[in-house]
Parts: sequence; structure tokens; C-alpha cells
Amino acid sequence: MAGILITFEGIEGCGKTTIAKFLYEFLDENGHVCRYAREPGGTAAGEALRALLLDGTVTLCNESELLLIEAARAQLMRELILPALQANEIVILDRYTDSTMAYQGYGREMDRELIARLNRFATQERKPDLTFLLDVDAVIGLARAREITARENLHDRFESEDIQFIERIRQGFLEIARKETDRMVLVDTHANLEIVWNHVKREFLRRF
Repeated sequence: MAGILITFEGIEGCGKTTIAKFLYEFLDENGHVCRYAREPGGTAAGEALRALLLDGTVTLCNESELLLIEAARAQLMRELILPALQANEIVILDRYTDSTMAYQGYGREMDRELIARLNRFATQERKPDLTFLLDVDAVIGLARAREITARENLHDRFESEDIQFIERIRQGFLEIARKETDRMVLVDTHANLEIVWNHVKREFLRRF
């Protein structure tokens, strides 16, 4: 399949959304045809599911949470990702399958093999060509995320979790990165934004 699939991963407050948008804008300004989308979301159905998933006032069991995430992903694959890749475009995703493994597999401590099978099914087995894992201390990341959420008067299911949950997710991401060294680039986001962005840009240009 043609095209390039780039994903950004990390815990709450790691800065991945900002850096993912920087990469999208950089590529767009340099004449590349590219798409940006977030998970869950990116389609009408996906955004509706995202609103439900992140609504801290709605109670969801772990199984429902997982299946809603995979449903949103399957829709995004069909509507945006696969057509864009087939058209030889660059797709930049703010979260993808690694997030599900980290949040639901490590954070919620659900069956990781089941999650892997669901990920493969929802994505038609399309793996990223390159993944940037933006890493930050769990306490710092959660504090950053909660500050933004409070400022914008939002509710977020995951940001209401305790620090132990976020730390399990972080360690899950790091374990995935140790196993997937060919496609995953670990980026320390304790540094300032310019340093983080230059690291990501340099690595992208080195590979593509």
C-alpha cells in the first residue's frame, strides 16, 4: 500500500497533539499532501463516539470503552486513513493502536492479546510506518492535562483517574517502545517545545 502513516503516542499532557500539528503544518507548507486526524474521532461517527468516551459524567464499563474505541478506529480507517494512503498521501494520527494497548491493556489491565486482535481487525492490520512516543513524567503530564481541562471547562474520563493508572499507561508505552524499536522513536518532552519539535522533525526527515 502506498502512502505513509505517522502516529503520535503518549500519556495525557505529553504534548503530542501540539507536535503532531506542527508536523502536519510543516509538511503541508513544504508541498506534501497530508491528512491529520485524532483518535478517537476524525469522522462524524468517530467524533460522536469520542464525546461519549471522554464524558466523565457517563459511566462505561471497561469492555464498552474498548469496543467504542475500536468502532471509532474502524470508521476512521474506512473513511480517511486507507483512502488517503492509497492516494499516496501522508497521514498523521494523534493516537492509534498503541494508545489502546497502553490505556486499556496496561492501564485498565485488560486482556492484551484480545486488544491486539481487535486492533488488527479495526485497522485491517495496517501498522504505522513511524511512531513518535512523547514521554513525560506521569505527575507532570497529568497536572498539565488537568490544567487545560479546567481552563476550558471540560470533563475527561481519563484525566479523572488516579496517578497509578497514568503511571501504568506510561510504563506500558515504554514497554511497547522497547519491543518496537524499528518504528518507535522515544522523545523526552521534559525539554522545551522547540527542542522537542526539532527532534521530531529531524527524525522524520532522516527516515523519509
